[in-house]
Amino acid sequence: MDTASDARFWDRTSRRYAKSAVGDPAGYERTLERTCGLLRPDSRVLELGCGTGTTALRLAADAGSYLATDISAGMIAIANEKLTASPVPALAFRIATAEALAQEAARFDVVLGFNYLHLVRDLPGTLRSIHGLLAAQGLFISKTPCVGDMNPLIRLLLPAMRATGAAPYASAFREAQLQRHMEAAGFEILAVEDHATKGRENRPCIVARKR
Repeated sequence: MDTASDARFWDRTSRRYAKSAVGDPAGYERTLERTCGLLRPDSRVLELGCGTGTTALRLAADAGSYLATDISAGMIAIANEKLTASPVPALAFRIATAEALAQEAARFDVVLGFNYLHLVRDLPGTLRSIHGLLAAQGLFISKTPCVGDMNPLIRLLLPAMRATGAAPYASAFREAQLQRHMEAAGFEILAVEDHATKGRENRPCIVARKR
């Protein structure tokens, strides 16, 4: 499970990623609005897989504290550049994984993982780490491409693209499998929503609570 190679991929592509446009801006805004509605002014928030910090910079003002993390030093460097240009007192960026953070004492009221879970190499283990990072009754809010429910050609092309360095590691689980993994990790699923505005995109937004 070579997470170092994953970090290198995202480091290498971070500047190009920072310039890429959101595929469905209206769907993205729906997700932000839904998430904002679940945050409190005193919420301790952790975002995993924050990329270049776009979402963190939008949401952090609605929380008491907001730690945004990513495996890629390149992504975090860009995120810190943005934060310097537009400071948000509650927000901090850090290179970290869920597994590493779970070894620390800090606990969070809300953990966010947007376009993240399909990129981890040990989904059950990562979900257990997220469960451990949450305070009692804490919320895990995720939005995940379920590649197994998408066009089969995508699943066929992914291995070749990974082999040539054109794509990162990505799992091809289905939405039903993702929900089962969440429940097995100790989560109660409260809501499953489709925020897409251009037809179904198989990227469910799931709100789950720590049991």
